[in-house]
Amino acid sequence: MRTIFACLFLCSAFAFGAAAAEPSEETIARGKALVEAGDCASCHTADPAKPFAGGKRIDTPFGGVYSANLTPDRDTGIGDWSDADFYGALRQGADPDGSHYYPAFPYPYFTRLTRPDIAAIRAYLATLTAFRSETPPPELHFPANFRVLMVAWNYLFFRPGIFEPDQSKGTDWNRGRYLVEGLGHCGACHTPKNIFGADKRGHAFSGGLVQGWFAPRLDAAERSGLKSWSVDDIAEYLKSGRNGKSHADGLMAEVVVNSTSKMSDADVRAMAVYLKSLPAGPPEPAVSAPPEARMKAGQAVYARLCVACHEADGSGAPRIYPPLPGNALLQSADPSSTLRVTLDGAQTVTTPRAPNTGSMPAYARDLSDQEIADVTNYIRNSWGNAAPLVTAEQVKKARTP
Repeated sequence: MRTIFACLFLCSAFAFGAAAAEPSEETIARGKALVEAGDCASCHTADPAKPFAGGKRIDTPFGGVYSANLTPDRDTGIGDWSDADFYGALRQGADPDGSHYYPAFPYPYFTRLTRPDIAAIRAYLATLTAFRSETPPPELHFPANFRVLMVAWNYLFFRPGIFEPDQSKGTDWNRGRYLVEGLGHCGACHTPKNIFGADKRGHAFSGGLVQGWFAPRLDAAERSGLKSWSVDDIAEYLKSGRNGKSHADGLMAEVVVNSTSKMSDADVRAMAVYLKSLPAGPPEPAVSAPPEARMKAGQAVYARLCVACHEADGSGAPRIYPPLPGNALLQSADPSSTLRVTLDGAQTVTTPRAPNTGSMPAYARDLSDQEIADVTNYIRNSWGNAAPLVTAEQVKKARTP
């Protein structure tokens, strides 16, 4: 009997010691790399002076939600959370009090994370400076403002479960899939959503509308996907924010600056290997050439305002001014991103791999809705490009905040 009690005492002491043990520097460093790969800073930093203190508004079709404070403040952050609380948040989408998060927090993707990775992420977050920062309540429209509805949403659309490697694939492919489908939650933007805000089944990585931008297809679609991109093209884009085919802008620029540019070359290449392996999903829409009169009007605008940087043949200056022929984003079925760049202008993202700057002026004040529609149709349907017609009404709608 005494032997049993001694064993129980030793086991309990060992378990307590293991739980209380400080994480190693290696674990914290791995957690930092994982946090960067998950792009946590982009959503959880509203004030650059208070990194990870949350409070950033995230607009959804159902209203706005605000990101949580991830710093170790015990009152407003996660400093008072247990390991089980943190695990439940990432794997089950549940708050420590049992309430359910809205999927603006991408737990449907984070559920694939392994327990050691979740522990490493928590270890790194515990080293951050603690900031007191209250998270504003959600500002959602009826009936989404009733959080209890998330019970039904999870039943219908949430499939918890860790990532399991495909033994028939290589190490890079499996690592890339883990990063793309799990930690990197690429589908949160690049997969279209149904009327309930869940990923459309059978449409993975076929592009999605996010906060006025269109996140382009990541599958092998011929015109608007990654079929013409090599693994090296994808890796260069993720690491530097640009390549010989395209430049990052809008929300993707944030991802590059805060996440992929900081990741290891090996992880970025693994993501590229996996993305390049994706087959083409839903077919691209059939398109007809715009009316000749509208193409001529668009060509006149292009000759007046665009040719100096993008050249008469659209070739531009790769990695400085992106080329237009064969440009996948330009040929997307949804023109939202092209219209945002034309209306608001663009600034080339700078990264350690590509520190030189470049910019494009905004034309919202200089061009009418019809002129912007015309020049957009011209560049989307010249030099072998093909994309659906853009109307002046679409431009007018894009102007509205």
